[in-house]
Amino acid sequence: MDLSRVLAGPYCSMILGDLGAEVVKVETPDGGDDTRKWGPPFQKGVSAYYLCANRNKKSLTVNLKSPEGKDIIKKLVKENDVVIHNFKTGTMERLGLCYETLKGINPSIIFCSITGFGETGPYKNLPGYDFIIQAMSGFMSITGDKDSGPQKVGIAITDVLTGLYACIGIQAALFERERSGLGQKIDIALYDSAVSALINVASNFLMSGQTPEPLGNSHPNIVPYQTFQTKDSDIVVAVGNDRQFAVLCRLMGLTDLADDPRFATNPKRVENREVLVPILQKRMMEEGSDEWIRSFRANNIPCGPIQTVNELETDPQLQERDIVHSIDHPTAGKIRLIGSPLKLSRTPAKVRYYPPDAGEHTNEILMELGFDEDLIGFLRKNKII
Repeated sequence: MDLSRVLAGPYCSMILGDLGAEVVKVETPDGGDDTRKWGPPFQKGVSAYYLCANRNKKSLTVNLKSPEGKDIIKKLVKENDVVIHNFKTGTMERLGLCYETLKGINPSIIFCSITGFGETGPYKNLPGYDFIIQAMSGFMSITGDKDSGPQKVGIAITDVLTGLYACIGIQAALFERERSGLGQKIDIALYDSAVSALINVASNFLMSGQTPEPLGNSHPNIVPYQTFQTKDSDIVVAVGNDRQFAVLCRLMGLTDLADDPRFATNPKRVENREVLVPILQKRMMEEGSDEWIRSFRANNIPCGPIQTVNELETDPQLQERDIVHSIDHPTAGKIRLIGSPLKLSRTPAKVRYYPPDAGEHTNEILMELGFDEDLIGFLRKNKII
């Protein structure tokens, strides 16, 4: 049962749905998930943003502030393995739907709380949005360069990371439940998730005490590992070791650089990047991107073009991996979705259901819980569903 909206929670439950879980998306009767109105673009009134994170679910609309609505949730809890929500800290307690209450109904329930800053600490009551978290977590301070100033990542990356962490936590709790028979509460924060994803940048600071600075498309620990401008476009070159650097120099006709003590090892290249990179950049400008990429790939030098999103659709690798799926939607018509990257041999992730319209499955779900048509009609008339 997914009580969340926008991205982190819905992204988590979509992954679980892709892997075969039955997911009930609980929405408000007065319009549903906020992202249903986020746009353009819309296709026949259906938001592209909403579609990106809500396949493989059924939608139930419930007024959680009404006693009858709360009773519906409690009935669902008896039948569910997992509850996901992303209300602000304290909201589920005020609704009478907190973990302690739901655990009393179903001791094996896995209860996943997704908030901006977690359920403890001085920031626990603050609202958390991806942009704010990117700013506070250090992401923006290391993204961009000295001329651009702080920049955010082009997607809601902290929501995506948090959705992935939540999914991992839920699966771990389900696995542990097979041994103990007991559920548990999971407290996931966007802020924690973002800071944990600083990986080597945070480790660099913890070891050196030096505040990381934005390096644009360069790497703080590896050189050359960045974009280069060629005669006709930009490419990425990612040299990961000294052997690769020597091969790179040979292919570029700059063999003397590999023997230069200033550049012979990666620590020296990092130390002397301001000298090395302009030499490589000047040579890169003498040939086109296709020529460089063909030469580098033929000799196992990691590299690639900087593709726009529209170019992904014709990328032969992605076509082979079946990453874009078409599916019929009752309102939007034929829609296309980015599929799951999870490739399991026996139980593959599948796009089984289109992202539902708000409340599309309300009657179906309530009837499965034992509600008759008269009671459903009463609840709908009184705007409880």
